[in-house]
Amino acid sequence: MSPATYFYPNNVVQSNVSTANGEYVMKFSIGTPPLLDIYGIVDTGSDLMWVQCLPCVQCYKQVKPIYNPASSSSYKELSCQSEQCHLLDTVSCSSQQLCNYTYGYADSSLTKGVLATERITFGNSNNFFDNVVFGCGHNNTGVFNENEMGLVGLGRTRLSLASQILSQLGANKFSYCLVPFHTDSSITSKMYFGNGSEVSGGGVVSTSLVSKEDKTYYFVTLEGISVGNLSNSSKLIPYYNSSGAISKGNMFIDTGAPPTLLPKDFYNRLEEQVRNAIKLTPYQDPRLGSQLCYKTPSMAGIAPILTAHFDGGAKVPLIHTSTFIPPPVEGVFCFAMQPIDGDVGIFGNFAQSDLFIGYDFDSQMVSFKPTDCTKQ
Repeated sequence: MSPATYFYPNNVVQSNVSTANGEYVMKFSIGTPPLLDIYGIVDTGSDLMWVQCLPCVQCYKQVKPIYNPASSSSYKELSCQSEQCHLLDTVSCSSQQLCNYTYGYADSSLTKGVLATERITFGNSNNFFDNVVFGCGHNNTGVFNENEMGLVGLGRTRLSLASQILSQLGANKFSYCLVPFHTDSSITSKMYFGNGSEVSGGGVVSTSLVSKEDKTYYFVTLEGISVGNLSNSSKLIPYYNSSGAISKGNMFIDTGAPPTLLPKDFYNRLEEQVRNAIKLTPYQDPRLGSQLCYKTPSMAGIAPILTAHFDGGAKVPLIHTSTFIPPPVEGVFCFAMQPIDGDVGIFGNFAQSDLFIGYDFDSQMVSFKPTDCTKQ
């Protein structure tokens, strides 16, 4: 792929990140001149960056204006013959020889449109990258909300925004800090790309990234989760697979998935220990299904600290704002983890809140540092 040309006077790229109904959005501008501020879902679990594009065949409702590529002098559609077109498996050739794409997600959301290149700007107008491959989405359906103008894929393949700009910055690393779910959307935290994005200082723990057949995901190895204060000899609940062993790369880190999803057997053993550690009676409501919930003004001082034990001795504390989330029922908090079939779990964005998380492609490590992300 021909590299993006860029002008970025500082060696670290910054973008503001804010909450959006269980997802997180990052801010950047698209087009020349910088036409439009875009708020795109931050998604480490996919690769394609796309925005809603005029003309719409079918666009979901969006509060802010929809990007019009006809107004940008730097917009360029990709041909079927281009190398970039084949960075995605799900492409087809239009009658005009343009690179049409279809890209789907686990929740059945879907975007369809044309792969193109464009200028992407972070902050002021001098901080831009040219020829960034993205999806101009003319047909977008699913569970997107009106404040989300598209999605920023930050996965591990060459197509992701992270991969496209990091090599230009001379450093293969990026990081972010997500504020807790209930934080007002006017309070932002940061995403960093390049040198200066390292997670360092006291309290940092690191674990290895694991390469598997699916090249998009940031796989790590979770050995188990303990319930209660570590100094009180808390009990580790091991993350066994169906064969009774701990698999390498048994979980991936996904900012686009709100809850943490765990294999059913592991989840059931964990939930039992969480129930035992909380002195309240679980709250039941048909609207909440089988979730573990409690009716209380706050889980502070009630919910036990959970600690995620990753390979290499990385112990990551998960505080009550990361493990119990208010559902649409007032005065209730529900456990922010859910059971799934299968052996591979997902470390979702609820659990990632108030952690400064950094990815280093050179060392193939991911690092965690407990941080008040509202003060970043």
